[in-house]
Amino acid sequence: MATSAEESTMVTVPPRGRPKSGRVWKPEQKSRHSGLIDVKPLKTSWKKKQEQRAELKMVKQLDREAKAAKSQMKEDKRKREEENKRRREENEKKSQVVQTISRLATLKRMKKNKKMYKKLQVR
Repeated sequence: MATSAEESTMVTVPPRGRPKSGRVWKPEQKSRHSGLIDVKPLKTSWKKKQEQRAELKMVKQLDREAKAAKSQMKEDKRKREEENKRRREENEKKSQVVQTISRLATLKRMKKNKKMYKKLQVR
């Protein structure tokens, strides 16, 4: 049996009851997460500050360059698409079959009919 000195040093821990959530497999929380946050030092050295500033400056410069490159690519793509559209329209106009109408009566008749009016183009 244990002596009285050993009994006084042993701490009696009450048995752990069943948790309210029912999750018995989860370990008991020792401390809160908010207690784990480290305290930042009050002062940083001048050298460290300069290094941080230089690093931040470099990151911002890289970010600006990336944005500029992306916007340039967008602008180039827009110009290319615009040029292609213009060229496509020109080619379409060139390939159209055109018939000249010399009689004014035919022209008037065509203007009255919706289908024919769509086909009419003044050149």
